[in-house]
This record gives sequence, structure tokens and C-alpha cells, in this order.
Amino acid sequence: MELLIGDKKWSSWSMRPWLVLKHVGEPFDERLIRLRSERTNADARAAGSPNGQVPVLKDGALAIHDSLAICEYVAERHPGRAWPTDQAARALGRAAAAEMHAGFHSLRGECPMDLDLRREISVSELTHQDLRRLVELWSALLGRFGGQWLVGDWSIADAFFTPVASRLRSYGLRLSDYGDQGPCAAYAARLLAAPEFLEWEKGALADPGPTGAG
Repeated sequence: MELLIGDKKWSSWSMRPWLVLKHVGEPFDERLIRLRSERTNADARAAGSPNGQVPVLKDGALAIHDSLAICEYVAERHPGRAWPTDQAARALGRAAAAEMHAGFHSLRGECPMDLDLRREISVSELTHQDLRRLVELWSALLGRFGGQWLVGDWSIADAFFTPVASRLRSYGLRLSDYGDQGPCAAYAARLLAAPEFLEWEKGALADPGPTGAG
């Protein structure tokens, strides 16, 4: 298998399936496609991306070009490793991942992932709404399943929210300002302490970038 990814400092969508592949222990090679370049689309297509974007998982003649589809493909290869075996927990985890995949537009747009960044900002009311919804969603799942992760054991849902935890850190966003009583902040900290994320972050911070300037 080969996973086409964007720059690790910036590519939240690449991070998600990378974390899942690492967690389940699926061997794969990674191939970097530089983002924010006029050659990004052409380079991605030349590497086998059907739509000129990343991430893409290549497995033989198969090329899967959506982060959630990649994660589900990996989950089917490793039953019980990327989703819980309990049907209700699996359904709620999928709903949470799908909400992240399709929603939180203001938070994603106003606070793009940048693992180098540490600053405090004031965010818009739309992003306030996204953060309140984030606390609501995380609180409900953590309270229902009572574990360290959203639906019990670590799952694709946690992979999908790991880049969000990095955004909270990068932009100085405190979940206590949005209704969290402590469990959500603790969960975000666990996401950023997971060994798979620490491996990704190490690679991100070691990459000098396309110009050698970091």
C-alpha cells in the first residue's frame, strides 16, 4: 500500500487515514505531495490521485481518494481495530466522523491546521457556534461510553478529531469558554499525546518545507 499525503504541518485530511493505518498496524509507504504549490494538482495526478488531491490510498490497481473512504477501507481489512464491535457505538462513531468530514466549516476555515503555530486569536460567532457544538458532541459521547476515547476504544472518530485538537492548541482556544467542564479538554490532550499523533508531529516538525525555510 502507498498513501499519498500533503505536508504534515498543514494536511489535516492526510493525517486522519495515516493515523488509522498506523493504529491498526497496516504496512504502507507514504509519498509526499507538496501543498500550496502551482504543481500540487499535477504532482498528485502524476502520483496516481484520480482528482489531483490528497490523501489517496493506493492498493494495487485501486486508488481511493477520500479520507473517510480510506479509513473505512482500512477498517474493513481490520475488523474490530478501527471501529468498535458494538453496533450502537460504531453507528455513533461514524456519525461523529461524518459530521467532522462534512461540517465545522467556520472552525476549519478560520483556524487551518498548522502544527508550527502557537498564538491566541479571537474567532467569529460562527466559529463560536462550531466550538460549542464540538463540546456538545464530545461531551455526549465521552459521557455515554465512559472511556478515554469517543466511543470506547480508539477509533476512526478519534482520528477525525485529532486535527481539531491540534487547532485548539495552535490558536489558544479553551474549551472551557464553550461549555466544557473538563472532560473535553482532557480528551483533546489525550489525542495529542497518542503515539501515532506524536510520530506524525515529529515528521511534520522535521520537514524543512519546499523552500527549506520551515
